[in-house]
This record gives sequence, structure tokens and C-alpha cells, in this order.
Amino acid sequence: MIERISNMFATVTDQAHGSVWLVLLIGFCFGAIILYSRLDKFEKMAGFMIFEDTLVPRMAMTTVALSSLGFYFLVDAGYASYTIKPTILGGLIIGGILFGIGLVILGKCPSAFFVSVSEGRIDAFVGVLGGMVGGAVFTIAYPWIEKIIGPDLGKIRLSDFFGGYDLAIVLTLSTVLLVTAYLLPTINYVDPADEKSK
Repeated sequence: MIERISNMFATVTDQAHGSVWLVLLIGFCFGAIILYSRLDKFEKMAGFMIFEDTLVPRMAMTTVALSSLGFYFLVDAGYASYTIKPTILGGLIIGGILFGIGLVILGKCPSAFFVSVSEGRIDAFVGVLGGMVGGAVFTIAYPWIEKIIGPDLGKIRLSDFFGGYDLAIVLTLSTVLLVTAYLLPTINYVDPADEKSK
């Protein structure tokens, strides 16, 4: 077990993602942002699901826009690299449905689970265990799953449809997301149970 964990850290280092300490530091910073913005709270996700809280979409749009810009320039400068995954529509649809079900039941994104676990939330701990069991089942059953998730449509990029112009596409989409996030009204969901207890 210890050897496997050691190999996991070695794999991270060997893939040129930076030192393990840098990866951990970035992870802690990400967790701190989630904690500060309260995105690990069930109420925030529940409010988003019933269109009574806009924090989640505003944070998501801002994060995707800024990280897309940063990542583009890191790749362009040679400091980062990426691999395009194949487009398998059946897998994307099934995976999206399962992800949505888990999101609604547990009320948080996977990245927020570990933050909630650090706060001692039992529901999040159950979610983490469920994710691990699900990952193990997926790994074991993959040869069978591969037959039902549909054809591989190849590695599709948005720039393939526009003949390149990667920078223009990144700038356009990031601008649209940032403007949309800015224009969304600030609405904070208030749990009726909390109101009654006051």
C-alpha cells in the first residue's frame, strides 16, 4: 500500500506537473478559496438548483474564464501541456447524468467534497467513499462498459471548426463568460428553516 502511494507521487513528479509540494500548495489554495466562498455548503448548491442563488454559476464562469486564459498562455510559453481526450458521446451523456444525480443528492461538486470532509461533514465523507467505490467499479467493469458507451468520434477541438485561431477563441469565450458572470444578479439563497429558527 505504501509503495503504491509512493508510486503515485512519483508519477505526478515524472509527468512534469511540478513538484508534489507545488501541487499540494495549489490544492490547499483551491480549497481555501472554496471555503472562503462557501461553495462547499449544501445550501449554495441547492439554491443554484432551484434558481435562487447565483454564486455557483458566477464562480464557475469566472474560474473557467480566468483559468482558460492562464492555461493558454502557459501552454503557449511551453510551461504546460495537455492531452485532448476522445469524444465518446454515449460516455459523456451517461457520465453527465450520473454526475448530475450525485450533484443533486449530495449538494456539492467533487472538488468541494474534500473541503467538507476537512470540516467533519459526514455526508461529504460518504460521498468521497461512494466516489472511490464507483471508480473501482468503473475500472473493473470498463471492458464491458466500453462496448455500450458508443463510438469514439476522435479528438475534437473547437478550433478545428474555425481553422485554428486558438487565441481568438479563448479570448472570445473567456470574455463572454466574464461578462455573463458580471451581469448575473447577486442572489443569495436563504434556507426557510434558518429563517424560522430566528
